Amino acid sequence: MPTSYAEETIIDIFREPNWDPDCSIYKVPKRLRNVKDAAYTPKLILIGPVHHNREEPENMKIMETMKKRYFNKFFSRTRKSQEEFEKIVEENKDRIGHCYAEDITLPEGKNFVDMILLDSIFIIELFLRSTEAKEGGKDYILSKPWLKDGIRQDLILLENQVPFFILDELYQDFATSTTGYQSSFLTLACKYFFNSEEKICDEKKVKHFTDLHRHFFQPPNRKPGDPIEHRHSATKLDMAGLKFQNKEGEEKNRVNRHLLHVEIQKGNKLLEIFPCFNCSWLLHCLPCLKKISFLESMQTRLVIPHFVVDNKTEDLFRNLMALEQCHYPSAAYICNYILLLDFLINNKDDVELLVEEGIIVNSLGSNKAVADMVNKLGHEIVEKNSYYHDVAEDLNKYYRNWWNQNMESLKTVYFRDIWRGTATVVGIIVLVVTIMNFLRPFVFKHI
Repeated sequence: MPTSYAEETIIDIFREPNWDPDCSIYKVPKRLRNVKDAAYTPKLILIGPVHHNREEPENMKIMETMKKRYFNKFFSRTRKSQEEFEKIVEENKDRIGHCYAEDITLPEGKNFVDMILLDSIFIIELFLRSTEAKEGGKDYILSKPWLKDGIRQDLILLENQVPFFILDELYQDFATSTTGYQSSFLTLACKYFFNSEEKICDEKKVKHFTDLHRHFFQPPNRKPGDPIEHRHSATKLDMAGLKFQNKEGEEKNRVNRHLLHVEIQKGNKLLEIFPCFNCSWLLHCLPCLKKISFLESMQTRLVIPHFVVDNKTEDLFRNLMALEQCHYPSAAYICNYILLLDFLINNKDDVELLVEEGIIVNSLGSNKAVADMVNKLGHEIVEKNSYYHDVAEDLNKYYRNWWNQNMESLKTVYFRDIWRGTATVVGIIVLVVTIMNFLRPFVFKHI
């Protein structure tokens, strides 16, 4: 009889947690996995012990053979023997084991050493070939874009990891004994994943490739506060006069390191005293006036770096958020960002607005698909604090302003589109003319 979800949770609670400071590789919590299991499951290649004993489909059996070919090819690059590299893994066996959470079953003895060595050498050889290859050459993996991209995706999954330190140590031993190779494995990894040789952090801070991707996104330059509570969507804030703006000077065809740097830029200070000076309603009705810099400078704006959404985005962020839920609950800045985005996006209209403003680059094709993806990313995520507490408070304060709420009603009811706006203006003119005609006999009778 299958074990129920509640029973599985109780079993997990009564297991003694691994409190070792090196522990950083986890099974994804069942609450998260039940939302979308496929996002956390390797599709082409198995790395590490979590999925070591699972039944392999035919394509993964082929990749196991390919791992062994890469393994053998690696030793033709160096004068060092396999036994010397095996000794490095053996000496670090206990520390490697401590990197895995308590509910991960590790192979015993030499099987564990052999598994770690095979997977580690395969990764190093793959990275080296990626650096050396020209258009893939005759390499089985690199010559097939779908396979190359699929393996790269599998290597960032939280459950598909080996510790970064053993990869670094094996590579250092290789590079120092072999001429013509750079000494930094972190540089090699950044070249493979981000197509950049920029050193994004200290090697000692990186725990594995999922963690490397988390370090790639620079956290907001502020201290976390209470969890955010505002519930105002992008379209509601837009109708209330808030301007959405993409950060300038950013390339839209790259993963954005500054993705999380969301900030409020307030307009003229006079608006805090006299909110009626907010010209958002006028700019909404007459977009041509947006070219007048003075009127534009009066606007309060939410500045958001561009966010590229494609078919790989969801799996990446799900694994980053799972890592934060397990390992960084007090510094979960990826989770904080996604939950902020979730509040801004309720439906396809919100996505459409952010696409028009250049904030979201939609490669999924459907605005509804993007809205569904963002909304589901926040399911079962527990927020302990938020780096966007102050941003949310400013948004709440802006939306609650009586003038901004009246402007929202005005634009929603009377200036929703050009036709309704035209009808409203014509109606006002007719009303004014009617009143003037009524008053003319009394006001102008002595003239």
